Amino acid sequence: MNIREVQDEIIRLKKENDICILAHSYQAREIIEIADFTGDSYALSKMAKTAPNKTVLMCGVRFMAETVKMLSPEKKVILSSSIAGCPMAEQFDKEIISQMKEMYPDYTVVAYINTTAELKTVCDVCVTSSSAVQIVRQLENNNILFIPDCNLGAFVAKSIPEKNIKLLQGGCPVHAAVTRKHAETAKSLHPNAELLVHPECQPQVTELADYVGSTAGIMNYAKKSDKKEFIIGTENSIAEHLQYECPDKRFYLLSKSLICENMKSTTLIDVLNCCKGEGGEVIELSPETIEKAVQCINKMIELGG
Repeated sequence: MNIREVQDEIIRLKKENDICILAHSYQAREIIEIADFTGDSYALSKMAKTAPNKTVLMCGVRFMAETVKMLSPEKKVILSSSIAGCPMAEQFDKEIISQMKEMYPDYTVVAYINTTAELKTVCDVCVTSSSAVQIVRQLENNNILFIPDCNLGAFVAKSIPEKNIKLLQGGCPVHAAVTRKHAETAKSLHPNAELLVHPECQPQVTELADYVGSTAGIMNYAKKSDKKEFIIGTENSIAEHLQYECPDKRFYLLSKSLICENMKSTTLIDVLNCCKGEGGEVIELSPETIEKAVQCINKMIELGG
């Protein structure tokens, strides 16, 4: 079978088996093309909640599938690749953060949505990269323990200097590996291009950017801008997707190393096998975990996340 034949078979099977396919924006183009919804982790979770299908197939990483399950516990949720984890989400466990809460009892624990369901059970509110500044600014408490990404946390702290934000040394190893030298080199190679970067990058990179925002924010900015050239400082698939959607513009990579191996672990054949009922991993969370973990997501929704 060629790629088009595999895609056609997936489309047939998902209709036959009442499956909603979600694809994170970092997935390969051939997977994006057969997805029912594409977006960032939280946008996909909201879409899954409104989808009429009884089964949801997440082409992304584990914490994203867990978030879908928390918001739609009545649905069968399948992670397309069982090895697709997230190093950032797995950096801290519930015990460590529980100890931190004992050390800093007057701090509100703000969790990036890139965390496990278990970790969310001991957090106060979730944020996304696009809503973090807005939500932290609304919190009554000025003392904030921000987990796990210290780079996103530093971006929030710089945006809200009146808050006392404590950071832990965690984050996305892929984004964090990009250096100021990468940014300076890319800007010198493409002097007419704007630099668009994700806040998971180091502060010395984001301070050189023309725009700092979430994956969706970066894509929307590039599509709407009257500029014609952009350096993309997030997972390299985004530059590819933007090139397809905006053929009249030029998109350059900030660094060739901006590749998420966990996202890339999902293949089109994985999706096909899941639609056949032969692959992937069904996500199971206890009712107690869902009840506790979903509270910080509900708080995020309440605050406009």
